[in-house]
Amino acid sequence: MPKIGLALGSGGARGFAHLGVLKILQEHSIPIDVIAGSSMGALVGCFYAFGHNLEQLIRLSIAFQRNHYLDFTIPKMGFIEGKRIENLINLFMHGKNLEELKIPVKVMTTDLQTGEKVEFSKGNIARIVRASIAIPGIFTPVKINGRLLVDGGVVDKIPISTVRKMGADIVLASDVAIVNKKAEITTVYDVIMQSLDIMQTEIGTVKESESDLMLRPHVEEFSARSFKNIKDIIKRGEEETLRQLPKIKQLIQEH
Repeated sequence: MPKIGLALGSGGARGFAHLGVLKILQEHSIPIDVIAGSSMGALVGCFYAFGHNLEQLIRLSIAFQRNHYLDFTIPKMGFIEGKRIENLINLFMHGKNLEELKIPVKVMTTDLQTGEKVEFSKGNIARIVRASIAIPGIFTPVKINGRLLVDGGVVDKIPISTVRKMGADIVLASDVAIVNKKAEITTVYDVIMQSLDIMQTEIGTVKESESDLMLRPHVEEFSARSFKNIKDIIKRGEEETLRQLPKIKQLIQEH
């Protein structure tokens, strides 16, 4: 059996589509051996690699309420302090480190001062994932090992090359950061997220050929803050994976 790796991309609330992708892969007994994720992709990847029951994770995600985990602060380097979400992740990860996960996971972050991609495969999951989801201008950056870190999606929207370096024979990628051309742009959050999507689309187009198969759940109608549409977003991940399932099985057979 070839070693299968999964690259999970950034995209705010649309990242919940990754859960739908994982659900279908699991239902069809397609094992995932290594994972790399940026931003929401890092969060979903770590939750899955921890061994949490996927059905329970999906139910929990649908019940997700933004006001339960967002702690607004006086804007200096971001509107949201992020301590609440870090505590929530820590609770679900039982305070564990990345190296303790059942499946190897690498989390992408961006060094805000140097512009370098900083990959983590060791260290406290909650702290590192909190750095990876630190959307610039929304969440305050996180300092780890003297580096000021923000969202991994800024430099690597879908960490395909990382999955390849982790030893995967087959790299499946899930892209959920698609520019919504009919987006309602009414808040600073919308402005920042739409700008990130626009910047990353070009990079994503170039990267598509790097993966063996790119999954693109149809989530373009949802905004990156569509936390009321999580059930539909997860379903889009399921539908796209089912559509691509014959190709995935073919890839495995060819290896």
